[in-house]
Amino acid sequence: MKRMRPDLNTGNTIKQEKNVISAWLLSGLFGVLSGLFFVLGYQLENNDCINLSDRNAMLTMLCMMIIITVDTRYVWRNYDAQRQGAKLFGLFQTNVAKEPGGVIESSPFTSADYLITWGALALMNLPVLLAEFPGFFVYDAQDELSEVLTRSFSTHHPLLHVLLLGGIIAFVHKATGSWNLGIFTYIVFQMLIITAIFAYTLMYLHKRGIGKRSRILWTLYYGLFPTIVMYTLCSSKDGLFSAFLLLLTVLLAQLTDDPALFIQKKSRVAALCITAFLMPCFRHNGFYAYLVFIPFGLIYLWKHVDTKKLFGKLSVLLVIPVIAYLVFNSVLAAVFASEGTHHQEMLTVPIMQMARVCKYDRQSMSQEDIDTLVSYIPEANLEKYTERVSDLVKVDFNNEYYEQNKAGFWGLWWKLFKKHPIVYLNAWLLTSYGYVYPPANINVYKGGTMFTFTYEHSSYFGYEVEQPGERHSFIPVIDSLYRYLSIGTFHDDAKVLYLLFSPGMMLLIYLFVLLYRLRIRDFKGIIPFLPMVLTFLTVLLGPTYLVRYVVYLWLCLPLLLCNRRLGAAPAKVV
Repeated sequence: MKRMRPDLNTGNTIKQEKNVISAWLLSGLFGVLSGLFFVLGYQLENNDCINLSDRNAMLTMLCMMIIITVDTRYVWRNYDAQRQGAKLFGLFQTNVAKEPGGVIESSPFTSADYLITWGALALMNLPVLLAEFPGFFVYDAQDELSEVLTRSFSTHHPLLHVLLLGGIIAFVHKATGSWNLGIFTYIVFQMLIITAIFAYTLMYLHKRGIGKRSRILWTLYYGLFPTIVMYTLCSSKDGLFSAFLLLLTVLLAQLTDDPALFIQKKSRVAALCITAFLMPCFRHNGFYAYLVFIPFGLIYLWKHVDTKKLFGKLSVLLVIPVIAYLVFNSVLAAVFASEGTHHQEMLTVPIMQMARVCKYDRQSMSQEDIDTLVSYIPEANLEKYTERVSDLVKVDFNNEYYEQNKAGFWGLWWKLFKKHPIVYLNAWLLTSYGYVYPPANINVYKGGTMFTFTYEHSSYFGYEVEQPGERHSFIPVIDSLYRYLSIGTFHDDAKVLYLLFSPGMMLLIYLFVLLYRLRIRDFKGIIPFLPMVLTFLTVLLGPTYLVRYVVYLWLCLPLLLCNRRLGAAPAKVV
């Protein structure tokens, strides 16, 4: 009996058809999400609610979805054709030799090069620091300093950051009598850490094979782009958190490049452990993001390492920071007798949803429902409901009563949800749509008064120097520029340029690139960004939309755009 040979052409055809289907599905996903973001974002920006019965809006959204899907599919086809070592926009690749582990290098990046890059980044920040002397002391800065001065601590703010900020400022003030000098010292300390991480990132990108022009471009980007400079020179925990998240992404990229080589270098192993431990120490949501990342990381490593012994070592490496974080936080909380985290920080979305129902559909609630709601959220706070920020509503949440009667809270939440699902959806979207709608004007604090100004046109950045600090600008023209970008009319005056400053625009770029990598099954190019992606998902459940919560979108951008898997086999254009 004659043995039948498998038809290779048939197998290739089936594989090609699957590639076509997956390409259309993922480009379609990008098109659908983009259409939703633009149309619903426009409605929320202008009407403070979504209107699904608006036929013109729904038709516009459908057209946008189709057009963006087709355009995305066309661009991705061109990317497929360029994967044989071609330059991306003529910027991100040079003709260099490949090295082991997929990393390529045109010339060594020496310690001297690193120090020069670090120094250049610090010097580029110096004029802004002098213009904003003693630095941007804002976003809970006064509260954190007060905790140290009064020895009354709470885990509402990460204790490590409270101790660093308050300890340095208090020490310098005691030695010199100047609060400004204390604030300036802390800002310089933070700036040196953040710019050191930027320099390390640029060193890694150099080893990935970016050319001299690209390296200069991204150095200028890290040193001069206003959104990055704002948080490099801002006392808030967000700058350090985002910088450590960037460093974690770089180290995970090195790990996925060559797991066996990575585990052999003790300095990198230590750096990954320390970075993954420190990152959540500056923002609690970073811990949950890293915790969820671990299973994905382990699944990837299981499929890409040669031995069980190596997989075991890498598993321990990823888990150690979790244990260290839990132990460190417990010890720190015990030593400083700090109060526990308030539940309202985790309950922002349901609190705002029920508050919105109470404000706009109170007549649909029984007196029993109102009494139950007021037992958790005081009536005075419910009356302060504003669409885009939850601070005034949740501030006096009754944590003790919630701990005694969680069932009552969630029972009321479910009861009102069944009656008002669209109200609930609007309440959530209004505190988060600014992250996904590129033209959104980030002005959530409109009407709020600070020490030296009132938010009117924008609250893109805090800009303030809170007491006991006091601004003394040595370069007023730069100070005027940053005030304009932070709280001025920049959003209205330069709508196209503003998109570079928009979280929503950054999100679309990440979504476009990561979905393309998923389409070509470049998981090595996705895994390092998962902690960042998961962190972003947590802020969608946060109290409002502010750049401070997502500044890592700008910090990781060079890594995203330059982290091409060079030398890979070209994909077929399908």
